[in-house]
Amino acid sequence: MKDQQQKELYKGFWVSHMPIYSSFINRVRALKKRGHLSWFKLTNIIKEKFTCPICGYNGPFRDKVLDTGVRKHARCPNCGALERHRLRFLVVQTIFEEEHLAKLSMLHFAPEPFFQGYFKKRVERYVTADLDMVGVDCNVDIQNLPFSNGSYDFVYASHVLEHVLDDRKALCEIRRVLKPGGIAILSVPLVGERTIEYSEPNQEEWNHVRAPGLDYFDRYEECFSRVLKYTSDSFSGKYQLFVYEDTDERSAEKCCSGLSVEDGKNIDFVPVCYV
Repeated sequence: MKDQQQKELYKGFWVSHMPIYSSFINRVRALKKRGHLSWFKLTNIIKEKFTCPICGYNGPFRDKVLDTGVRKHARCPNCGALERHRLRFLVVQTIFEEEHLAKLSMLHFAPEPFFQGYFKKRVERYVTADLDMVGVDCNVDIQNLPFSNGSYDFVYASHVLEHVLDDRKALCEIRRVLKPGGIAILSVPLVGERTIEYSEPNQEEWNHVRAPGLDYFDRYEECFSRVLKYTSDSFSGKYQLFVYEDTDERSAEKCCSGLSVEDGKNIDFVPVCYV
């Protein structure tokens, strides 16, 4: 009799709780199917947590799997921003706060989609440009700009100059179209101490014509009166601005941006050039 009563109690418990259990399971399956942030957080609960300065997300970041290995804590799972995007965003935010660039004119080369909306809201005249990109305001060669002297207050070109054959001419052109007191942010992927020039575009490096080193910024100083360098450690570690690489799997031809500060951890640079 006692065993029968216990069985009835168990049966009653499951009958009453089955809808709740089934609903929970279905919600988990739905989250997994949609790739929802809650599912990502749940399945990565032991990973270190960071904050994306671009979208405000807080939690673990996605690793990025490359031919060269795994880049830890690379991508924001909400907006997709990588380490370099977060660093550049923080630098731009700092510059806008310090230099009062609102209501000024800006030229943006190879415009990143998530940056376009940010810039449009903060400058009076916003112009996008690229050699081949569809949808920009001007298809122009950065080595031979069609703009008159002193046309812009601010020029932004991230990961552009490593694709340009005559980069010194491009730098002179950027300097020419900037107004007195103008600013240019001209980031490039750094892969070592010294710059290496290629005889032809390197297909292993997205057709780069050079691998910029830390000495590459000397070329900026030939054109601009001052070059201020922000780095991955210029801001709080909660934003995760370093580039982590699996150095055991890494090849010299496909190495990532940054200079090593310790095994597998690279520091990135953002140069801010002043006229």
